[in-house]
Amino acid sequence: MVFGEKVGCGGGVFGHGTTLSRPTWGDHAGTGPDDGRLRPHYRVPIPTAALVSFRLGGSDGVAVEATKWAGALGSLGYDVYSVAGEGPVDRLLPGLAIGAQSPPTYGEVVDALDAADLVVVENLCSLPLNPAAAGQVGRALAGRPAVLHHHDLPWQRPQFVGSPPPPDDRRWTHVTINELSRAELGARGIAAMTVYNAFETGGGDTDGDPDDQPAVDAARRRVRRLLGVGDDTRLVLQPTRAIPRKNVAGGIALAESLGATYWLLGPAEDGFAPEAARLLDASRAPVIFGRNDLSGTRVHDAYAACDVVALPSTWEGFGNPTIESAIHRRPLAIGPYPVAAELAAFGFRWFPVSRPGALDAWLAAPDPTLLSHNAAVADAHFSLRDLPERIARALPEG
Repeated sequence: MVFGEKVGCGGGVFGHGTTLSRPTWGDHAGTGPDDGRLRPHYRVPIPTAALVSFRLGGSDGVAVEATKWAGALGSLGYDVYSVAGEGPVDRLLPGLAIGAQSPPTYGEVVDALDAADLVVVENLCSLPLNPAAAGQVGRALAGRPAVLHHHDLPWQRPQFVGSPPPPDDRRWTHVTINELSRAELGARGIAAMTVYNAFETGGGDTDGDPDDQPAVDAARRRVRRLLGVGDDTRLVLQPTRAIPRKNVAGGIALAESLGATYWLLGPAEDGFAPEAARLLDASRAPVIFGRNDLSGTRVHDAYAACDVVALPSTWEGFGNPTIESAIHRRPLAIGPYPVAAELAAFGFRWFPVSRPGALDAWLAAPDPTLLSHNAAVADAHFSLRDLPERIARALPEG
């Protein structure tokens, strides 16, 4: 991923890599309410999958994981296309976007999805951020093979505590990204399975390979020079957006305690910009916020440049920096969000963000075995190479 550049959908992972004829329509897999149209046959030689969400192709966690799912589905033999209200997608339906003035019509949703033998719904039916659009998508998918990929659930957000659970259908599979959410759905009568977020744990191309030490060292020097951070200055990276549950204040406090510069990578969203500005202005630690002049620099390089990764969040559905910090061999200071304990049980060795003394001592005399241990845990349990098989177990019957 590149700062200032979205993960491409059209023509890339989400684009149509194979020219297909229309699926056969003689034997349908079920119809939506009041819909007389036949659905595509699910067992065509090259099946098609649609990924649908509020927005796709960006750098938020849902979009990033959807891109990985698209790649995994492609390796399973699917031709994949994307549908969303926002983003560089194959089929844009503005009514699906968060905050859209009006939802798409039922016919528009059906037209966007009727070429798909399988539909993967990325969080759109999970959080009530556009309930009318979610209702149309659920209606259009009734009786059709679909995966509802839940990154969050409504009661996990304070503003949605009283909201109902996601819709359900006998032809759908529900997939959560943690066991906590799977259990919470089960308590509400919805069976689900967990597929954890997956990562390129063994390096990829040479520019982003955390095992290529000369490249890592070069990226570290270059980015720190661009940031104006000295070689011997401690740099704390918080690779998140600035929104309330990311606990920017906790990240700043950590940097202050470590005598470090604080780097908040993502933008302020959800109306949090004034509070973020207040917190950053009041910081006793030097602050770097975003930095648009780093366009063309990879997220890998941000990890290379830092000395500590901070994830002080009060809530995350997963928290990708937990695994990314391990892959890039950086110590992690983590907040007490519930899913963190679930991930820690795999064997990670992290530092509590609220007790910086142990991390301060580690930085003074780093122990590389801790970093190697965390990298090995990430590779054993969260590798992208295992994602196709895990998704295959979750796919509904045709």
